[in-house]
Amino acid sequence: MVKATVEQLCKQHTDLTDKDILILQEMAYSLQTYADLSGAYMFIDCKIKPHNQAIVVAEAFPIGSVSLYDNSVVGKIVFESFEPGVFYSYRNGKKSIIRQAVTQEGKMVDQTVVPIKNTCHQVIGVLIQEKEVAMPLPNEQSQNFSVITETAEDQLTSSGLGVVSDLLMEMLILTDAANRLVYANPSGLKLISEMSGKDEVLNRNLLEMLPFLKTVFEQEDDVFVFEMTIERKSLIVKKIKMREKNKSKETLLIIQDITELRTKEKELMMKSVVIKEIHHRVKNNLQTVASLLRLQMRNGVPAESRAAFEETLNRIYSISSVYEIILAKEDADDDDVNIINLTRKICSTMVLNEINLKVDLIIEPNGNKIITTSKKAVSIALIVNELIQNSLKHAFKDRDQGIIDVEFIVDNDFVELHVSDNGVGMRNPQTSLGTEIIHNLVLNDLNGEFLYVPREIGTHAVIIFPVGAEVELFDEKTDRHSGR
Repeated sequence: MVKATVEQLCKQHTDLTDKDILILQEMAYSLQTYADLSGAYMFIDCKIKPHNQAIVVAEAFPIGSVSLYDNSVVGKIVFESFEPGVFYSYRNGKKSIIRQAVTQEGKMVDQTVVPIKNTCHQVIGVLIQEKEVAMPLPNEQSQNFSVITETAEDQLTSSGLGVVSDLLMEMLILTDAANRLVYANPSGLKLISEMSGKDEVLNRNLLEMLPFLKTVFEQEDDVFVFEMTIERKSLIVKKIKMREKNKSKETLLIIQDITELRTKEKELMMKSVVIKEIHHRVKNNLQTVASLLRLQMRNGVPAESRAAFEETLNRIYSISSVYEIILAKEDADDDDVNIINLTRKICSTMVLNEINLKVDLIIEPNGNKIITTSKKAVSIALIVNELIQNSLKHAFKDRDQGIIDVEFIVDNDFVELHVSDNGVGMRNPQTSLGTEIIHNLVLNDLNGEFLYVPREIGTHAVIIFPVGAEVELFDEKTDRHSGR
């Protein structure tokens, strides 16, 4: 039953693989043993698809103990605001220890979080251990003491906390069991006055003054986070029920005004839409130019000019391939291009001058995934196009077939692009428009080097350029950064 629950929740809410889920299932199966052995409450949390929240997929309590939680928390959503240790361990892959953390039931615990990793050392979940600790009392050090029960308002305003709350940009609002306002810091008072139109707000029913908060108060969870937009204001409302002897007494609201943030996000979104539209127009304009060239070729061009037309078409298609790859992505802001995929696309769309020539184009990534910006990708696309065109044009004269090999090698901080063929070879390399284009792009755009490597059969061209800030290298098998 435990394993089935883990599998169901992980497949529904996460992007974990079947192998990752199997690791979590095995750990969840042993969770009860861990709980009994340590005398602590054990949980397994996994990040859900938006990646700014997590979900509890398994739990276990020591047998015979009184549960920290009134109900099972399996399937509950976990927010970073209230579980910073969980997200710290996820981001850093390290153990997290928090003393006197407050649970979503309002109880104090010592919390230890340990990352759970798969065989590729990726964090796929976290193992959480919680032990209840006694609430500290104001006169705890005295041997003969009387229990003093402070209200949440007293806790906020005593020991200088009131001064701190007054300086906070967040709005702190505290209500009693009848939802009457008993405390608000200056930011909170300003919000209530602005949105209710009332100056005297203390001891009045908060929900009558701010009816939009009813949705928040109706939530049964002791800890709840909700985002809402009211009168052009975007707010994040965090609700915490304050408990006294397991009875809900007061409710604390922490409200953050994120109107400016959401406005900036909309501006960025509009900018992304504009950028994507520009990419569309560039691609469409390139296709229009290519169509005009094809139309001219169909209407007839001199035989000696046909090769030049086809070379120009291939250059246009190679640039257009960059924008097609960018536009195929869901994220409009992401204009990075995978050079391996770009090379494959260029090879598949290339126009061949020799109709009867059969050439096997072999692309060897050697396990690398090389990512770069669209600007650099255009230069690399043109370079790849020119090198392959040179082989097609000169390597296989008086032949009906051949092989062109395109290989990517990563050596320390440099990327090497090798384009070789098994053609007639090149005894005296001559300067042409194609080689001029390659030299200029390699030198000026890639800050690299272009050379021909001597070989007995065919031609072997090499482009070497440094891995700069615009180029990222990944292991294609694991999709992890190569660390080079």
